[in-house]
Amino acid sequence: MARFDLVIFDCDGVVVDSERLVFEVFGSFIRSLGVHLSDAETREQFLGRSLADCMTIVERLSGKPAPSGALERYTAERDRVLGERVQAVAGIREILETLTIPYCIASSGGYDKMRITLGATKLMPYFEGRLFSATEVPRAKPAPDIFLFAAQRMGASPTRTAVIEDTVNGVRAGCAAGMTVFGYVDLTPAERLVEAGATRTFTEMRALPALLA
Repeated sequence: MARFDLVIFDCDGVVVDSERLVFEVFGSFIRSLGVHLSDAETREQFLGRSLADCMTIVERLSGKPAPSGALERYTAERDRVLGERVQAVAGIREILETLTIPYCIASSGGYDKMRITLGATKLMPYFEGRLFSATEVPRAKPAPDIFLFAAQRMGASPTRTAVIEDTVNGVRAGCAAGMTVFGYVDLTPAERLVEAGATRTFTEMRALPALLA
């Protein structure tokens, strides 16, 4: 009997290599609002969070609301950069082509952003009808809502669901949902993912099938 009935992938940083590009644009955006953080501080504050939660943090740090139209200008620039430059995470296509367990995506990002990145990387056919966004649930990661929502829609028990995440907030969300979380190591060090609750970590997608077996 298979160990898991469902694999839930995070999108940014796990399926599409988008996080460096997004933080490049986001860093410029928050500096324009008077928030000056190092790259490490920016990742610590914002990585794995929904845009709505990020804006709450930005406005708290700046001490004032974002100017009218600023958020729309940011998302337009972010989407332009992603559409032109985003790549698939190395090895993910081969995993999706050989994975025998049902799978889906559960992301802090909105559907428009996912369609841009999955479309640009030609990965959308693997996930058509199996995309779930935190915009549909009351609370974004690190709350478990999006993972529980995805599992319910996919007909899987949380205890028999594996989550693939690359951020502390994502790992915490998967653990809070009662799922087994495997940490993909890229921008966040392995020890941080383990501290957050990841069962195991890995650095190359080709290692994932053995972890799921």
